[in-house]
Amino acid sequence: MSSQQEKGQVSIEALREIAKSYGFFMSPQHEPEYLSVVRAAQESVEFVERMRDYVDPRLTPDIETTTPVARTYSLPLPSENPLNAWSHRTYIRAMNVAGGSGLLANRTVAIKDNVLVAGVPTTCGTQPYHLCKDKPSPISEIDAPIVSRLLEAGAAITGTSTCENYCLSAMSFTSASGPVENPWLKGYSAGGSSSGSAALIAVNVVKKWRESRGLPVGDLGDGVDLAIGADQGGSIRVPAAYCGIYGLKPTHGLVPYTGISSLFPLLDHCGPMASSVRDTALFLSVLAGYDGFDPRMTPETPLRAAVPQYHALLDETIAARTAAGMWTPQQAAQGLRIGVLKEAFQTAGLDEGVETAIRRAASRFEEMGASVAEVSIPLHLVAPHIFTAATRAYMADALLFRQGSSTASSLSFPFPGTSAPAPNQTWYDTMTASNPLVVGMLLSSELLRDRTRYPESVRDKAVRHVHELRAAYDEALQKFDVLVLPATPTVGPRHAPAGLGVEEKAGFLLSNTLNTMPFNITGHPGLVMPVGWGVVGNAEESGGESLPVGMQIVGKRWDEKMLFLAAAAWEVGGLGLDEEKVYSS
Repeated sequence: MSSQQEKGQVSIEALREIAKSYGFFMSPQHEPEYLSVVRAAQESVEFVERMRDYVDPRLTPDIETTTPVARTYSLPLPSENPLNAWSHRTYIRAMNVAGGSGLLANRTVAIKDNVLVAGVPTTCGTQPYHLCKDKPSPISEIDAPIVSRLLEAGAAITGTSTCENYCLSAMSFTSASGPVENPWLKGYSAGGSSSGSAALIAVNVVKKWRESRGLPVGDLGDGVDLAIGADQGGSIRVPAAYCGIYGLKPTHGLVPYTGISSLFPLLDHCGPMASSVRDTALFLSVLAGYDGFDPRMTPETPLRAAVPQYHALLDETIAARTAAGMWTPQQAAQGLRIGVLKEAFQTAGLDEGVETAIRRAASRFEEMGASVAEVSIPLHLVAPHIFTAATRAYMADALLFRQGSSTASSLSFPFPGTSAPAPNQTWYDTMTASNPLVVGMLLSSELLRDRTRYPESVRDKAVRHVHELRAAYDEALQKFDVLVLPATPTVGPRHAPAGLGVEEKAGFLLSNTLNTMPFNITGHPGLVMPVGWGVVGNAEESGGESLPVGMQIVGKRWDEKMLFLAAAAWEVGGLGLDEEKVYSS
């Protein structure tokens, strides 16, 4: 029975059907009594349904202090959006922040279009009326806490960035508005699902890189200094790798996820994307800390007053090593213990050029004074199966029907004022054409929730294996300060050609996440940075073109400062995008 069918009081016949579905029958003398119990619960729900809605004032922006006039937005013209990286343009800043003050003063920021920004539509990259019954896209009345934090730090929001359809793709061609182009090479993937965020940061990186070499910049449009990304399987790190920027998936629960569309609470991460190691650290200092709402946060999550100032800690360490004469290409990494994850080089589809570039990057650490050794974690290759078994059964419920309600038993803050319609034939046809992963996720979720086939003990076992996987990485990280591995198996590929079948397209959309998704379920932080260049496709296809190669650095949970130190030390030997050699298959 749908929620809009005869609500009326429940009947004994309806209870009999429910009991039958569970394999038992109520005795006749008990039926009226159970009917009273159920009707009492029904009355409570209907009473609350009639109540006026409540929005926590901590999440409601004071428009008078954020903009001189009411918040407005616009759709960018195609001529203003050559990469299709902008979803909506706006200009929002905190009027009560003293001029030039704040950690993010005078910085421009793009917000991934699955994050609530009051007064601006949220599309989650999908088609009109998929998220809302009565308007093309919901327009939030609240700001996600991370939005409030960056405004309080003096940043200016200049728009929301295009993301993939329902944020369920690690490539960049599924958005309802069309493909997001890689700023380095149009026609190629910018990665997903934080595709627009990565591309907009890369705009300024590409311009600077080309101008310094006397090369034509091309038509890239406006970029930004910083961007918000969200990551449930690699959605910050994959686009960072493809676009040659820096992207951090923080420790699970470090940055609040309140007010951001969920895929599954165990997987949900929000983090900074930037054009340098230090800017990534700076942005994290602003975003991190307990928010009072997000059930993903734990007793280990620091209160805001206790959040490490990651950029300052990095500055202090660099200053100390500089004073000691160690911040040099020969000694900058001295004392660091670097583990090269063996199984990460055994994942399907790893390009020989990418492997060579990452191994060369790892060896640079040794040249700079670090100890470098291979470490084997066999369970890394099994992680995708654990990922699916632990999360898929409830993924459709979180993504399609209960946005903002992270779990049924925890006190999150559900999105106010939104009610998505149920999928129908039109929805199916649209999603099969644009992103069949979403349909596949819905079908498999429903199948895996069938307790006659897969009792809850099956998912319980998968969750125990999540703990086993976390323990395996933790054990390795007792011996090493960080692990290094390829972020993606290849550089950004061409957008998928038209005419791909459902199975082939669905496989392609997540084929680049085998080294990123494991750390979503274990919660370890992962930082991606550019370390060189790889030839695009095969020699015949590339025509001599190349795209950035991204290295992922993984650390202990809650030890982001070590990731920043390792990345900064590596770059003392030269920036990855300044590498002259291009690695080919």
